Amino acid sequence: MLKRGWAGFAIDHPNSRSLHEAPIPRTGGLALVVGGVVGAGVLQSQFWPALSIAGGLLIVSLWDDVRGLSVVWRFLMHFLAAWVFVAIYGLHDLGFVGAIMAVLAIVWMTNLYNFMDGSDGLAGGMALFGFGFYGLAAWLQGDVAFAGQCWSVAVASLAFLFFNFHPARIFMGDAGSIPLGFLAAAFGLMGWRAGSWPVWFPVLVFSPFILDASVTLAKRLLSGEKVWQAHREHYYQRLVQMGWGHRRTAQVEYVLMVLAGASAVWANGQDDSTQWAISIFWVLVYLLAMWLVDTKWSRMQGQSRC
Repeated sequence: MLKRGWAGFAIDHPNSRSLHEAPIPRTGGLALVVGGVVGAGVLQSQFWPALSIAGGLLIVSLWDDVRGLSVVWRFLMHFLAAWVFVAIYGLHDLGFVGAIMAVLAIVWMTNLYNFMDGSDGLAGGMALFGFGFYGLAAWLQGDVAFAGQCWSVAVASLAFLFFNFHPARIFMGDAGSIPLGFLAAAFGLMGWRAGSWPVWFPVLVFSPFILDASVTLAKRLLSGEKVWQAHREHYYQRLVQMGWGHRRTAQVEYVLMVLAGASAVWANGQDDSTQWAISIFWVLVYLLAMWLVDTKWSRMQGQSRC
């Protein structure tokens, strides 16, 4: 796409949320998702419904990247995708409340992944390590086909990172982040239903994204801000603005992703008390990390006002 000039039909121009200063193509998600979906889809036909939904989200999100869609239409498409997934994979047998929670979880993961796609190499790295650890856990449980499906997305993300790591030559855009967020939630639920892992497992694997996006949203809601407006208040955005830059921020986040994913895979085979201990440990780690970033950010803001 880059060599033949096909990547420039949608350009990401810097705005109030951006951490980059020059226009960059945001069409990399087309290659990433198509590569991951095709690679995974040749394995087993049972995966095609989820992959087809991701493909539908790719088309809608690519249209959004090129032409733009209203917030209402985007959310309608995301909710429709989640409901279709829940219906096809039989999650309605969780009961009405359980099905609603599954839909909300899928929609939130779909969108938070998009929120976290704002720094070179970050979202691609989360896909590499997140789906990589999904695959490892499934393989250890003997589900080779599901492992191959997860690893296909991970390897496609690795290929994308060669062009997206700082300084990025191309972004994934909504066409990449929206389907990846959906697949992170969908695969997490599929692995849970198949008995490959408990329900907390995908939450811990993708916790670097889930905690940052969820806590930031909660803080903005409590302060009365318009949560749908672009901003630069995520913790990863503040790290970049505090002088860490894209490269160092991505590298530190990668370490966090590897440790969270590895501990999740290890705890998956342990008893309930050990799993609770790991969960509490990570809650404390994130609380400490967020406190440190908030403290340094407040000091920096105070110095700038002086």
